[in-house]
Amino acid sequence: MAIIETHGLGYDYIRRDDDGNVSGITRAVNNIDLEVEKGEFIAVLGGNGSGKSTLAKHINAILYPTEGYVLVDGKNTKDEDSIWDIRQKAGMVFQNPDNQIIGSVVEEDVGFGPENMGIPTGGIWERVEESLKTLGMWEYRKHSPMKLSGGQKQRVAIAGVVAMHPECIIMDEPTAMLDPSGRKEVIRAARALNDVEKVTIILITHYMEEVIYADRVFVMEKGEIKMTGTPREIFSRVDELKDLRLTVPQATSLAYELKKSGMISLPDGILSEEELVREICRSYSIM
Repeated sequence: MAIIETHGLGYDYIRRDDDGNVSGITRAVNNIDLEVEKGEFIAVLGGNGSGKSTLAKHINAILYPTEGYVLVDGKNTKDEDSIWDIRQKAGMVFQNPDNQIIGSVVEEDVGFGPENMGIPTGGIWERVEESLKTLGMWEYRKHSPMKLSGGQKQRVAIAGVVAMHPECIIMDEPTAMLDPSGRKEVIRAARALNDVEKVTIILITHYMEEVIYADRVFVMEKGEIKMTGTPREIFSRVDELKDLRLTVPQATSLAYELKKSGMISLPDGILSEEELVREICRSYSIM
């Protein structure tokens, strides 16, 4: 069953002059149709200006379609009476955790969402403990968020969303401001939420290495979905990705160049260094 559906989704950013008159219109997403099933891990790839973040904001009803419509668990995001339910179903994690963290103590920040939902005090603290343990941040519950690393802050922000028990979490470039170690922490947390808690994850990113564990990948360019498939299917189309000014994981790129040179026969769509080493060994009958 689909938890997220978009039908003919289009959105225009409208610019106005000092007098309030329309001075320009930019089509950010155009005629997007997609479905996300409950429990899927979806990655949305694209360069700057591709429309991927605009798409993400529609799923959480931060933006409303200019054309078409978005359904979250069957509820239309244009229906004002459904907004509260939609935002409980689909939580949002943004690029900068500092913009999402408001508490001076980690456990208080994580409990803020459930408190606003009217959850009884006992239930709030149960959710705080549950979500912090899920994200591996329980030992930091008494810390100030401002004294945590970037990756730890982002995990606290995710824990705050998890505490509201959403069925879907949209992560809008959650690792864009983090170092490689922080990025690994956050992606590991996203995978655990999906694998263990069965939370639907929609990951918006431009880091290719982050999507290799996704169930499906959508590639966007100029507001449209240009490619869709499994990570292996997407990364088997290296030339097409290059035409869209996108890179591929380093292992995929090296395997592609080795195969292209005729030096070695390798399968398309190699995703990791481990897989590349295994296939090279197999080709030379080392294993």
